[in-house]
Formats: sequence, C-alpha cells, structure tokens
Amino acid sequence: QNPNTAALSDKKLYIFDMDGTIYLGYQVFPFAIRFINNLRAAGKKVLFFTNNASHTTDFYFERLQRRGFSPREGEIMTSGDVTITFLKRFRAGKKVYLIGTDELVENFRRSGIDLVDESAESCDIVVSSFDTTLTYEKLNAACRLIRGGAEYLSTHPDYNCPTETGFIPDSGAIAAFITASTGATPTYFGKP
Repeated sequence: QNPNTAALSDKKLYIFDMDGTIYLGYQVFPFAIRFINNLRAAGKKVLFFTNNASHTTDFYFERLQRRGFSPREGEIMTSGDVTITFLKRFRAGKKVYLIGTDELVENFRRSGIDLVDESAESCDIVVSSFDTTLTYEKLNAACRLIRGGAEYLSTHPDYNCPTETGFIPDSGAIAAFITASTGATPTYFGKP
C-alpha cells in the first residue's frame, strides 16, 4: 500500500472545507466528487464544514447538491452552527448582540438564542461574524457593548473569503476592527 494513502485508510471521518477547497464559485475542483464518493463507498463518514456562517446548512445543502456532491442529512456544518451549540450549552439564557447577515440572525433566533439589537444598553455577549450587510452602526454597537463588559466571541478567524473574483473581507477582518477599537480579542469558533 502507498505510504501516502496508508495513513488515510484507518480514518473514519473526513472533514472537507468547501469555499476554495472542493469548489470555488461554480467551479468544482477536479476529482473532489469522485474522491468523496469513494470515501462513502468505503464506509467512511463525510462532513462538509465551512467557516462561512453567512448562510445556513440548508443553503449549503442546496449548493453542494447543485455542484454534484450529493450531500446527506447531517453532513454539513458551519461555524455559525458551532457558535450556536456553544451558546446553548455554555451560555444558556444569555443576551447576545450579533453582527451577521439576516440569514445568520434568523438561524440564531430559530435556535433559541436571545438576541438584542443595536439600541440595547447592555448584553452578556457580542458575537461577530462574516457580514455582507455590515454597517458602521453595527460595529459601533458591538464596540460599545464590549466596552460595557460583554464577552466577545466570533464565529471564525478568517480575514478573507475566497470568491471567483478574488478575496473579500471576512469575519476576522471585522473582528480586527472591533479589537482595534476595544482592545478585546474574541474567542473564535470554526476551524483555524
């Protein structure tokens, strides 16, 4: 057996990043689908994981389906899902201010997270994420709430998000703004 593949043969779970790893935009990288199908045929478990929390697992399920990956129930996870799980398990009942897309905000709400808006005088936790709807008002509220004592969390540390036309600012860049203003460094979720 090839020593390069021997180390992989005893693994039970294979986790694949999505954006820029198995596809970029609509371009699926060569051999990605075949490799994943071969893993499944060999009885291995597959998990598609993305740090991009701006969309839900339903969105990514459809995206993977359209690109030919044939995802299965329970095979997709985002850094937003990890953050929600953490909040429910270790910060239950806490008031949270979230910088994120409307889709992420709705995902947090559906999961039972108690969200406050920009006008809140205080909250327990500020969570920042990749937000293509970012405004100065959102950043100002996050900084004000952190200065007021809120714990600071972030869904993931990526500074840039790969797209077909190049990189765009991501969650880590937004967190860097907040850190520069407040001095607070977030606890990051997602993959490094």
